[in-house]
Amino acid sequence: DATKHKAIEGDGTTEIRDAALTMWGDRPALVFGTWRVERPIWAIGNADGGHTAVAPELGTLEDFRFFRETAERLGMEVALDYALQCSPDHPWVREHPEWFFVRPDGTIKYAENPPKKYQDIYPLNFWCDDREGLWTACRDILLFWIDQGVRTFRVDNPHTKPSAFWEWVIAEVHRDHPEVIFLAEAFTRPKRMKQLAKLGFTQSYTYFTWRNTAAELEEYLEELTSTPMVEYFRGNLFTNTPDILHEYLQRGGPPAFRVRLLLAGTLLPLYGIYSGFELFESEPLEAGSEEYLHSEKYQVRPRDWTGPNLDAEITRLNSVRRSSPALQQYRNISFVPSGDEHVLAYRKTAPNDYLLVLVNVDPMRPHQAILPPPEVLDLPEGATFRLEDLLTGDTRRARGGDAMELDPEIGAGRILRVTIDEEGTGT
Repeated sequence: DATKHKAIEGDGTTEIRDAALTMWGDRPALVFGTWRVERPIWAIGNADGGHTAVAPELGTLEDFRFFRETAERLGMEVALDYALQCSPDHPWVREHPEWFFVRPDGTIKYAENPPKKYQDIYPLNFWCDDREGLWTACRDILLFWIDQGVRTFRVDNPHTKPSAFWEWVIAEVHRDHPEVIFLAEAFTRPKRMKQLAKLGFTQSYTYFTWRNTAAELEEYLEELTSTPMVEYFRGNLFTNTPDILHEYLQRGGPPAFRVRLLLAGTLLPLYGIYSGFELFESEPLEAGSEEYLHSEKYQVRPRDWTGPNLDAEITRLNSVRRSSPALQQYRNISFVPSGDEHVLAYRKTAPNDYLLVLVNVDPMRPHQAILPPPEVLDLPEGATFRLEDLLTGDTRRARGGDAMELDPEIGAGRILRVTIDEEGTGT
């Protein structure tokens, strides 16, 4: 909506206001939500404050509200990380040392995940003697940011915290704020991920990042949408994360990014991309690593948004998602034969909205999809159907057995709206 892109107050005098002002270009069409503005510090807090403070070098709480309000005026929502750990100079360390793990010599224990040691992170002891005080303080962090207008929290490593705490704190928040979304950033055992969903998490990260062949994707999506898991678990398909740059993206070049974008945006109604994906960032820390070489966990990453990017593809995909009821539902996917092991074919249907999605999951070379016969698509036997490609606007008549070329250098696949061609069918 061009009318939204008018001048606003704000001189960009702080980093948060700078970030707000950049939203008033063409890029807002890319996203439904946005993460937080942050400095690359892995642990939370410093001498200026803890979980409810804004780092002075970023701006003020007023600046944050300006950022959120700007996003909302553009139809977006701001989500915050909720990471329950502290830096050594977090105010809680001084004011409540009893909330941490204390060694016999009186020093506070830092985080360890052998063989790794994290001297800059102090984990919280959720079963300390003052459990009530600690849990209440953790709840009040959420309530503070809810008062600032935040309604979505991406929860950092919830599987490393007690289940009893999550059950309690989510219920506490939902009692007065049932609209608040909790996204579990938990890459752990399936049983634990399912348990977190049952405890009240609204959404969850998934194993999508590690499912790359057509067979792997079909098996995993059927688990998410066609088993009892669908009754309580809502998967969010992230293409990448600050910690996960899969080999598929490292080696596949821009076509691999297009493939993963199309899959994430059409398999389920919930998907996400982490900053840099739209610029094809793919350089790992070292061979065999899924860490980014230039990780934002440890440095500020200025980016050139004017270079080669996925902006046009993301904008178009999100436009299709907004206009298609079939892409807004979770359990309406069914897979159909494609005639090629490298092509994933699936139907997404809703009243008056029948979609057939074809994706070439091989970023290195073109493949052909063979359209299934009408009866496999739940269409009248022998029918001719009309296909409208929602990504390009192209239309054509087709029958079962027709071939469709899918070249990843041109486009990863097709989102086809299917209607019966009454003229071609002879009815």
